[in-house]
Amino acid sequence: MLSTATLRPAEPAQALLHAQVWRANSLGHSPKPGLSSGFAALDAQLPGAGWPSHALSEILQPPHTQLEWRLLGPALRALLAPPTPHTAAPSSRQAKRPQQPQQQGRAPVVLLINPPYTPHLPGLQAACGAAAEQVLWIVAGTAQQQLWATEQAIKANAAAAILAWLPQAKPEQIRRLQSHAQSCSAPVFLLRPLAAHTQASAAPLRVALSVGADWCLQVQILKRRGPTHEQALLLPALPAGLQEVLSPRMLAQPWPSVGTPVAPITPATPTTPVVNTPAAPHTASSAGRAITSVSALISHALARPAQPATSAH
Repeated sequence: MLSTATLRPAEPAQALLHAQVWRANSLGHSPKPGLSSGFAALDAQLPGAGWPSHALSEILQPPHTQLEWRLLGPALRALLAPPTPHTAAPSSRQAKRPQQPQQQGRAPVVLLINPPYTPHLPGLQAACGAAAEQVLWIVAGTAQQQLWATEQAIKANAAAAILAWLPQAKPEQIRRLQSHAQSCSAPVFLLRPLAAHTQASAAPLRVALSVGADWCLQVQILKRRGPTHEQALLLPALPAGLQEVLSPRMLAQPWPSVGTPVAPITPATPTTPVVNTPAAPHTASSAGRAITSVSALISHALARPAQPATSAH
């Protein structure tokens, strides 16, 4: 007869099972600490208290909005910050930062695969603190090349963070990427159009973005390892660079051209502009005209039209 010690599963197996099974009314457990998003309200709703590693995070948004940088900027800034040399034990905040396999003396890098616009280094510096040597840009012309580059980057654990824009990915292709992501210690973000929310996805975490009121991002958690999250979160996420341009009075005013938050799965139609709405002639106040003059900055330096490129930078 086998002893109870023989039947007892190993500790690593217990930890893995504990991470894969959770009660329906509570958040699932993560075998690795998450990367803090920089928003306490969002961290409180995510398993692992942050963006997961060893898994995909799928971010859906309306076309031509580029809200991902406002959402991911704080997390990427913390991830790309050069480590400070010290011998003391890591703090609780540092414990939430996944360890990346970087070479000695090399700064962590973020890998951008198929971004819809040409990366602009000053804009990236303002959004997430990325220096020129910390940005790798892969130009992939076809959907097959985009998927291949993303899969190879995940399998190689090639960067501190991987951002891939895959507008045409199919459910079975995302399932394959999720399978490879389980062995990748870097957070992997798939950026996809909001219309993909009706498709099945193997990504353990799916969030939908839209523009909220009062300079906020509206974030709806569509899928997570835990109970359904029905109400959208409003996260204060001022576009990079506007903090130094707008006066306290202007910052206290609502978003220039949005009256109420837009439901993530029912985005505003193209006839209802989100930003850059010109003021009505002879009726706008001086503050309103000032907001209109700086609202062009909301599109951000990252929102430049993509230029033809023959090689990656």
